[in-house]
Amino acid sequence: MIYQLAYSVLKHPGDAEDATQEIFVQIHRALPQYEYKGLRTWMSRIAINKAIDHRRKLLRAREQAIIHQEQLARAQDTSVFSPHTVVEQAIHVQETREYVHEQLQTVPDNYREVVVDYYFKEKSYQEIADEQGISTKTVESKLYRAKKWIRNRWKEEDFR
Repeated sequence: MIYQLAYSVLKHPGDAEDATQEIFVQIHRALPQYEYKGLRTWMSRIAINKAIDHRRKLLRAREQAIIHQEQLARAQDTSVFSPHTVVEQAIHVQETREYVHEQLQTVPDNYREVVVDYYFKEKSYQEIADEQGISTKTVESKLYRAKKWIRNRWKEEDFR
């Protein structure tokens, strides 16, 4: 049942197998919070959430791989980029990264921790909830409010 749920979200046998292992670990970790109501439903909810988290992680990894390949291709094309330009690009990326970390310090503490855990440490809602002793809905709400806070205060052109 767990594998079938994971497969229904991921659509790939290998990914579903990997997710199934993670799901069983998560179910084991979450057993102390189980309220003895609808075991199958409870396990299914964990399975679906974990499979969705797994899919997001895979998509982020694929996006990073594509970006990395594009950067390598550009760097190898000496007619477009000289070694000097590649160094400039690396410096720009590092400066942007530092600027983002500086700006994160302006985000309220209760939002910043969730943003860092989710986007930088790539933790799932459930992992963040377990670590902070809050519900996954609270994690979801904090992320929503943090994104809203950031959209209202940060300007896109500052990050270019």
